[in-house]
Amino acid sequence: MNMTEFQSSCYNIVTDPNLSPKQKSHLLALAAENNLPYVTLDSETEKALNERVICDMYEGHAPYKPRYVLPDYAKFLKQGSQWLELAPAKTFDDAINMLTIAYHHVPSVTGMPVYLGCLDQLLLPYIGNLNEDELYDRLKHFWIMLDRNLPDAFMHANIGPTDNILCRLLLRIDKELKQVAPNLTFIYDEQITPEALLSIAIGNICETAKPHIANNNMIKKDFDEKGYGVVSCYNSLPVAGGGSTLARINLKEVALRSKHIDDFLQNTLPYYCELQLNLIKARSEFLYEKSNFFSGSFLVKEGLIDANRFAPMFGIYAMAEAVNILQEKSNLAGRYGQDEDANELALTITKQLAEFVDNNTLKYAWQGKAMLHAQSGISSDRGTTPGLRIPYGHEPDPVNHIMALFKHHHYYNSGISDILTVDETIKNNQSALLQICKAAFQIGFREFTANISGNDLVRVTGYMVRLSDIAKYKQEGSRINTTFLGSEAADDTEGNSYLCRTPRVISHEQIMGNR
Repeated sequence: MNMTEFQSSCYNIVTDPNLSPKQKSHLLALAAENNLPYVTLDSETEKALNERVICDMYEGHAPYKPRYVLPDYAKFLKQGSQWLELAPAKTFDDAINMLTIAYHHVPSVTGMPVYLGCLDQLLLPYIGNLNEDELYDRLKHFWIMLDRNLPDAFMHANIGPTDNILCRLLLRIDKELKQVAPNLTFIYDEQITPEALLSIAIGNICETAKPHIANNNMIKKDFDEKGYGVVSCYNSLPVAGGGSTLARINLKEVALRSKHIDDFLQNTLPYYCELQLNLIKARSEFLYEKSNFFSGSFLVKEGLIDANRFAPMFGIYAMAEAVNILQEKSNLAGRYGQDEDANELALTITKQLAEFVDNNTLKYAWQGKAMLHAQSGISSDRGTTPGLRIPYGHEPDPVNHIMALFKHHHYYNSGISDILTVDETIKNNQSALLQICKAAFQIGFREFTANISGNDLVRVTGYMVRLSDIAKYKQEGSRINTTFLGSEAADDTEGNSYLCRTPRVISHEQIMGNR
């Protein structure tokens, strides 16, 4: 039997013993999309994409849906949906049922919703006379349903910043169940959130690596009155909109093509920034002008999303490798994350990237601009470090780790995140981790994330995996879509696997607030 390359690819998918029928269906759809011609690019942009100096995140050759969609779920619950034939919610059960239905109709790059809403705020108006035990039972069943029906670790719920019964119950349930999905962000606001509630969230991190904690005081300044949601790994985007597309520059490859630091800053980086902007424009034009998504989706027609509230994401990664290469080419000894001069070079690069993004107006973009993003890597990356992170195995102690990176956070308005890997002894001294988090926010951290060594549930680039699932994957497969990504990322033989993170001990003397 002679098969075309496309047929052979499809055949391999349908005969893969480790994929479920639903997983095969999703991969077959992606294969079909990628059998189409690519959106039209000029020759220089196409060359840079083929060489993977710039990357389209493998979103597909013909984008027919936005990468990330953040519906206005509060509006959905209040008005109901003509298309889904749903009346407005009146009770707590109504609200949960309506959200469960809506999630199956919200597209994303993964084929599953990446944003579930700020759940405690969404559901608070519908509590009625339900007591804590009744709410607990409903929310626990809801949480289990999410993991079993939508088994994708990029699916993301938000809670906070107010102290309320639903926020506390969801933290309790997430800690009890220790599920991969949904991913979870706790919105923290020092003027609103009591320390006791933050302490509960920190306690959860020590057991589950969740929640990711977002600094509301900093992030909200980049958005309007409709607000933002934190989705997928740690991406901050406008509610009632989202992220239309995400392209990223491999700064390591740009540095390798540069003669020295000045050449990088004056010539090669500006050149590849322009090419990445070309890629973003081409993909955005297809989405807006040819896919018919924004003219056909009920989400648009019923006012749950607005085409003008989608922003393309201008991503970068491998800052560490780029700085170290440029230091070597300029005969400088300092290394990223360890040396002040190397860290200042990284900050110079970040400022130049932010200036480029701010100086370029786009036709299809919220507020006319792309949003700068420290992209956290994909499972097939080799020899590169996600975003602006310090290479695994070379991380300094948590305080110096934060001090090396905090100046960047202001610039990456659609998300930047590091992962502090902390020794499991922190479980006996959780207040130290709380103080580290608060101090990081006070000096300028946008988001705070930690893994605790010894736990089964860990955060990879931003999404969650269970190490026990990874161990069984190659023999048994997994019902959770993102287990494959975690397995592939763990196999990096160039020393950049997330398994190479070095756990650090936080002592009382290291707490930033006491320095």
